[in-house]
Amino acid sequence: MPKSKFDIVGILQEHGAIVSGHFKLPSGFHSQTYIQTSMVLQYPHIAQKIAKEMADRFPQDIDVVISPNPAIIVIGQEIARIKNARSIFTEKVDGVMMLKRNFKIAENEKVLIVDDVFSTGKMCAEAISLARNYKAKVIGVAAIVDRSTGELPFFNVPVRCLVSYPLELYPPDNCPLCKMSIPLTACGTSSEK
Repeated sequence: MPKSKFDIVGILQEHGAIVSGHFKLPSGFHSQTYIQTSMVLQYPHIAQKIAKEMADRFPQDIDVVISPNPAIIVIGQEIARIKNARSIFTEKVDGVMMLKRNFKIAENEKVLIVDDVFSTGKMCAEAISLARNYKAKVIGVAAIVDRSTGELPFFNVPVRCLVSYPLELYPPDNCPLCKMSIPLTACGTSSEK
């Protein structure tokens, strides 16, 4: 695969999407850096370019693009448009990921899971399991940013991200930023996982 000159970190920085401080992520972990892709994805012309870069990493035919959270639907829809596929998203009900709104996945459909940023990969792993419960074929996981620092629970599914940006995550009970009394900011409903 040819090297792309697409500078996603530069784009994220230019739009204020990479923020420093002391953040409580929706995963419960604390971090010194937060990546809020919505700051970039609010611009459709940029979202289209990002989606094209992500879609190009999976040249196979795709039937369904699944966003494991409604907040990620913008990039999921853009990739689905490029791949001429359906775009659906999952929702959590009582802590369980499921399809609502009459979304369905047919047996043997080729599925691409799309995320913006992941650190633990938990939500993408749940989306993979969900698609496999429908007997679909999961082609891969595409993401804008891979923040992970360890093994991801993706069950041998190919993962292709625009950038690897590993960041240290701290459990709340052992956070050096807390020990330094740096004020904590709770992040919104981002897909940070």
